[in-house]
Amino acid sequence: MRRWFLMGVGALVLALAAPALADGDVSRGRKIYERCQGCHSIDRNRAGPRHRGLFGRRAGTVPGFEYSRAMRRSGIVWTAATLDHFLAAPTKAVPGTIMGFDGVKDPRERADLIAYLKRATAGR
Repeated sequence: MRRWFLMGVGALVLALAAPALADGDVSRGRKIYERCQGCHSIDRNRAGPRHRGLFGRRAGTVPGFEYSRAMRRSGIVWTAATLDHFLAAPTKAVPGTIMGFDGVKDPRERADLIAYLKRATAGR
């Protein structure tokens, strides 16, 4: 009985935390994105593809950018959830990706970064 109670409490905590993490802080996310700018830009391809129009786009499809076969074949469509999963551990999420980045380990930082990207990449 105690085990089921603890599992229920754990599920409740996760359910309550998920919406909070989904509502990241845009200004903190902007600062976190500065780490990404060595390879990425909102409006142009660099070592990594541009991020403008990211949400709803299928991974591996930005014109003019040469993706790994793994990314082109991943089947990912970028949403907050798929981006969160990918950013946590890119090489585990898409084995064979050429993105040589270890990931954003902190869930709060990922939520902030995703909130910023939602705002900064909308349109065009």
